[in-house]
Amino acid sequence: MRAYLLRSSLALVVVAAIACLPVVLRGQTPEPGLPPASTAVSGEGALGARGEPAEQGTSPDYVIGPEDVLDIDVFNVPELSKTVRVANDGTISLALLGHVQAAGLSTKQLREGLEWQYGRSYLEKPQVSVFVKEFHAQPVSVIGAVERPGLYQLTGPRTLIEILSMAGGLAKRSSAVPGRTLYVTRKGGFSDFEPADGMRLVAPDKLEINIQKLLYSHEDALNIPIQPLDIISVSKADIVYVVGEVRRPGGFVLEDRESLTVLQALAMAEGLTGTASRGSARIIRRSQDGSRVEIPVNLSKVLKGKSQDIELAANDILFVPTSSGKAAAKRGAEAAIGTISGILIYRR
Repeated sequence: MRAYLLRSSLALVVVAAIACLPVVLRGQTPEPGLPPASTAVSGEGALGARGEPAEQGTSPDYVIGPEDVLDIDVFNVPELSKTVRVANDGTISLALLGHVQAAGLSTKQLREGLEWQYGRSYLEKPQVSVFVKEFHAQPVSVIGAVERPGLYQLTGPRTLIEILSMAGGLAKRSSAVPGRTLYVTRKGGFSDFEPADGMRLVAPDKLEINIQKLLYSHEDALNIPIQPLDIISVSKADIVYVVGEVRRPGGFVLEDRESLTVLQALAMAEGLTGTASRGSARIIRRSQDGSRVEIPVNLSKVLKGKSQDIELAANDILFVPTSSGKAAAKRGAEAAIGTISGILIYRR
């Protein structure tokens, strides 16, 4: 009787243990490959720095690519769970299944495919999770006048402003001052381009966008979606130079302006000195072929409104020479003042 009860108890324990298992190995012959993708997915994604751990909120539509690092977890079967890197041929190597195609699939598609394959060949109702541990497959380059230029990875849908934000925003005045425009270069071109105010197609694969309108207008069309391999280049502000007989010579940033006039440049340089040769000033400009061009400017007439206030282009130099007569007169006046001062001191 005791032996019968002992055997009955052992049988109940075995039955209960089997009932608690979520999956049971079937021992069937594996069949290679994953089921066909049920839906098309987009190649766009969100942003993460290259090689950094992915966030838990990774989009299920993120498209896996070569060099991505994936965490594959099969619930309650730790022998099948592992961290893998997607090979250059787009495959990953998994226990029992061998080489499985991963590149070109979303994380959701890969998860469903692995559950189907394991369920068909080995496990009863398997539960598989796919987590992108490191992103390497969908880079976007951000260069130019931003705080943190570099290579960033798309992990979900992101717009132009979001990418600029991840790069730290536009550069501050203490570094490279941003200019008026930025450029987005796209490997496949802009076949779906729709014109909008503040944006123009300068080449089939290059789009120019006005930064001020992008950031401060309500034109949503300027905030374009960013795709993998896009290159975002924020232009640096142009500079004009004022040298010679001015109170504060130096280079002056145009910032959001296309150009400065001569009078505006003089105002930024705090005006002329007393020895400036107003009739002999000139603008020094480099032409497109690299040759040097000098444009004479009569500042006396410009200041009186009798001559055109010429516009200075980027990298122009406004040179105000010294008047020899005024300089000599100034030196003579200084010498005379010194002599008179000495005489007065001597007489005392």
